[in-house]
Amino acid sequence: GYPTDGQAPSSGLVRDKSGNFYGTTQNGGKNSNFGTVFKVTAAGAETVLYSFAGPPGDGEQPVGGLLLDAAGNLYGTTASGGKYFSGTIFRLSTAGSAYSVLWSFKNYPDDGASPSGALVLDSTGNLYGTTQLGGAYDSGTVFKLDSTRMETVLHHFSGPDGANPYAGLLLYGPDLYGTTSEGGGTNFGTVFKVNKRTGAPTVMYSFGGEPDGAAPQARLVRDKEGNFYGT
Repeated sequence: GYPTDGQAPSSGLVRDKSGNFYGTTQNGGKNSNFGTVFKVTAAGAETVLYSFAGPPGDGEQPVGGLLLDAAGNLYGTTASGGKYFSGTIFRLSTAGSAYSVLWSFKNYPDDGASPSGALVLDSTGNLYGTTQLGGAYDSGTVFKLDSTRMETVLHHFSGPDGANPYAGLLLYGPDLYGTTSEGGGTNFGTVFKVNKRTGAPTVMYSFGGEPDGAAPQARLVRDKEGNFYGT
């Protein structure tokens, strides 16, 4: 069998004002082996808030982290499942109620597939994220989901500008910053930015393998001087 409270957590946690932690597991669950959303109190008590049921209506394998908004809603992605078997964007209350699939990815060539990073939220309620695959070149995308559940692909990665972004995005000012695990000048990955309004892309850096590294898979952080850091 499989653990009913979840198995194989692969992302970080988010914390609310009361000290409760929320996260996801790739597998396990109460009624399936498609993954869970869970809550752990500061005292260490765990609750399964949601067990994914898999396609076609539901998602599976929530490998990315969660986003917690001010109203107490959790947002996340599943790397597969959904109506088109290519992943979903979902919302769930911290009480474990009111689960809904906000978007099912359609895959190549129109839409992305296999989102694996946490989402970011701007001040007007738009969600932004990445997909590893899909898009016009099947090399991943940067997408936007607005408050009316309308999805827009802001950028389709093509290879020279990066490919296969695994991590989520960093939102700063009008731009979204991230990494791709492949693509760029020598196919070892990139650091990029995409304007959140126009979708205009910029390759900020292409990794060269030795000696500067390759295949970044984690989200960037930024200091107050404007420097970015990653792995």
